[in-house]
Amino acid sequence: LSNEELKLVPTLGNCCDLDFLINLFSEEKIDIVFHAAAYKHVPLVEINSLNSIENNVFSTLNICKASRKLNLKKVLMISSDKAVRPTNIMGATKRLSEIIVQAYANDVEINSPSKNPKTCFSMVRFGNVLSSSGSAVPLFIKQISSGGPVTLTHPKITRYFMTIREAAQLVIQSSAMAKGGEVFLLDMGKSICIKDLVIKLIKLSGLQLKDNLNPNGDIEIKITGLRPGEKLYEELLIDAKAKKTEHPLIFRANEKYIEMKILYPELENLKKMISQR
Repeated sequence: LSNEELKLVPTLGNCCDLDFLINLFSEEKIDIVFHAAAYKHVPLVEINSLNSIENNVFSTLNICKASRKLNLKKVLMISSDKAVRPTNIMGATKRLSEIIVQAYANDVEINSPSKNPKTCFSMVRFGNVLSSSGSAVPLFIKQISSGGPVTLTHPKITRYFMTIREAAQLVIQSSAMAKGGEVFLLDMGKSICIKDLVIKLIKLSGLQLKDNLNPNGDIEIKITGLRPGEKLYEELLIDAKAKKTEHPLIFRANEKYIEMKILYPELENLKKMISQR
C-alpha cells in the first residue's frame, strides 16, 4: 500500500476494557493485532507495581479474549528481553503476558477442531530500539550537547540495540511466519557496552572524554549506580534452544508454558488482589 491508500484510524481507549476491544476489533474488521501496549519505564513501573501489573497483564488477557471471541486471524505480542529471568516488575509483567499468550495458543479447549477456526497467538522478543520513546541514546546526545556530564548507571552495563525500521520490519515478518505458540527472537547482533557507546558519541560530537587520563577533556561520564531491578546485561532465551527460520535475522523457540486451567484461576486471584490494593 502507498501512503495515500493507507487508512489510519486514531482511537482513544483502554486495552484493559474488554468491551471496548471487542467493539473496536468488530467495527474495524481487524484481522491481525500487534499488541505493544504496556508501561515499559523500568523505574516507574518498579514504584507503581500494582497499576503496572494491572495494565500490562490484563491488557494482554483482554486482547487474547477479544481476539479469540471474534476469531481474529493472528495476535502477535511485542515482548522484551527483560522478560527473560526478570529482575524487575516490568520484565515480570512481560513474562506473565507471554505466558498468557502461550496458554491461549496451546489451550486444547479453545482450539478444539469442533469449534471455529482458531486464532494464531505468538510473540516476538527483542531488546532496545534506537530513538524510540524512552531510548537512552537521545538522552546521551542531549547531555553531551549540554556540556555533560553523561549519566550512566554502571560502567559494565551492556544492551542490545536495533533501529525502529529494523524492528518494525522484523516484527511484521515474524507475524507472517507464525503458526501459533512460538516465541520469535530477533537477531540484534552483539550486545553493546553502553560506556563504549557513550565514548563514541562524545568523539563523534567532536569532543573529548574527561577522565583521570584526560582531566582537560570536555565531557565527563558520571556513574549513578544500577536502578532497582536493573540488570547488567539482558538475554533473549529462557530455557529453549533457538531454531533458524527462513529469515536469517529471526529465530524461533518453543518454551515451556502453563496450561490455561492452572493459569486462569491464578489470574483471577491476581486481579482480586490488585483491586484490594
